[in-house]
Amino acid sequence: MVRSPADTLPDQATGALLGANPFLGVSPSQLGAATVRFALHAARHAPAVANDGARLAGRLARVSTGRATTRPEPGDRRFADDAFDRNPLYRRLMQGYLEWRSTLYGLVDHVGLDDKSASRARFAASLVAEALAPTNALVGNPAALRAAVASRGRTLTAGARHLAGDIARNGAMPKMVDTRPFVLGETVASTPGAVVHRSEVLELIEYAPVTPTVHARPIVIVPPQINKYWVLDLAPGRSLLRHLLAEGHRVFMVSWRNPTPTQRDWSLDTYVDALYTAVETARRIARADSVNVTGACAGGITATALLGHLAARRVDLIQSVTLLVTVLDMAEASAMTLFLSEPAAAAAIRRSRRRGVLEGRELARVFAWLRPNDLVWSFWVNNYLLGGEPPAFDVLAWNDDTTNLPAGLHADFLTIALSNALAEPDRLEVLGTPVDLAKVDCDAYVMGGVADHITPWETCYRNVHLLGGRTEFVLSGGGHVQALVNPPGNPKSRYFVNPDGAGDARAWLAGAEERQGSWWEHWTEWLAPRAGEEVPAPRKPGNRTHPAIEPAPGRYVRG
Repeated sequence: MVRSPADTLPDQATGALLGANPFLGVSPSQLGAATVRFALHAARHAPAVANDGARLAGRLARVSTGRATTRPEPGDRRFADDAFDRNPLYRRLMQGYLEWRSTLYGLVDHVGLDDKSASRARFAASLVAEALAPTNALVGNPAALRAAVASRGRTLTAGARHLAGDIARNGAMPKMVDTRPFVLGETVASTPGAVVHRSEVLELIEYAPVTPTVHARPIVIVPPQINKYWVLDLAPGRSLLRHLLAEGHRVFMVSWRNPTPTQRDWSLDTYVDALYTAVETARRIARADSVNVTGACAGGITATALLGHLAARRVDLIQSVTLLVTVLDMAEASAMTLFLSEPAAAAAIRRSRRRGVLEGRELARVFAWLRPNDLVWSFWVNNYLLGGEPPAFDVLAWNDDTTNLPAGLHADFLTIALSNALAEPDRLEVLGTPVDLAKVDCDAYVMGGVADHITPWETCYRNVHLLGGRTEFVLSGGGHVQALVNPPGNPKSRYFVNPDGAGDARAWLAGAEERQGSWWEHWTEWLAPRAGEEVPAPRKPGNRTHPAIEPAPGRYVRG
């Protein structure tokens, strides 16, 4: 039996979600420039283009006569309906499209573009190729046609209603998720705890222990500023936070405030200073000599900037750092820097300064078009052609809970990316001190996702050579968000370990050991000896100086 697109959407989208918003965005002029550059190179390589065209004509001839054996790539569920096997017309339609699409992408590789221009041209080509998939039209989608006939047109009426609603309320983008089942403090972000510190920039939440004893040295988790923290505290069986508590760790979570244009001047210094205070507060509440810090994506960048500042001041506050899907060396192109250039960055900075913030909803739309098949057209088919409701899925609901980025921090992030400032000693200045990551000599745990195209694992691996302490790299299965939300118990979960971090990423992988299970378990084993002795669990959150302000999940996550 073939599952409907609604059944498969959560699996597809989880792998495609980006978890961090692109700081730059993509403008029509950039796409136009990439297309023109591709066209000019194609004209200069006319023989190669002609050869590709001739090969395509031959393949289409085989398709038309029924002799082609072309099949979709593994994981391409657009053609899962058995009509694409049984029906000669639909089979030819599918095969012709796949041959044309393959030729279009191949042309990008055959016209002599440099790596960055090729990546940009490939992105522009993907917008065209995925939009023209036959399954995006009613006549080319046998499942949608059957549903329309069986429902006597009700699916089409529902689809038209959904389309009108999305045009009016969702910027003409297909709605990805039914968020109603996911209520902060009840079904998600529901781990018991209390806010023990609040500043203009952040709240610090301390969570109630679930074991009679806890490690003396606490963990402070730093989520990205460009998403809310609760992807790390989903339903109980999918909560990284609860997993840490069950392993006897004393856990504090940073919850960033969602800025408005009033906070336009908040910069990296603003966030690092606020984080410094939060980390010191957690240490004092726990009466510990130091803390373990965990940063995810942009939160990892902020945590690393703090570590660089502390190293410059020779302040021994951090016992270990964990960096999850975090890129510090931005020399290589990725989805985060695909269209990055000095003119583009300057234009993006001017735009956010004029508005005061880089708006989360706008960023979410940009992200969707970075993976159009998974994050646009699959929902187009489900919502409009099949008349289905968007799925209720926790990670999609979290991704829909967007946040803004203040203009000052946006400018700092772009400047860091342009100059690769974190990877170059003393190029970045934080709170008046130069940052040299080689002086950050605490132990580090670095995790990347094997299918992560936003913070590619090979680039995350470079952190091993930037930091000055003993560093362990672990490669998790899945993409940017799947790598984070990786609870134990999934028989398909895998991760790779290799204690030898001397070589490059590919050499590391060649010698790595594949293990079944979740990196969560490996990480907590790594953390335990760095978390101090076991002491009686605290009876209540906070202390006299920092009493509980209000129950978790606090005020800022709701903003």
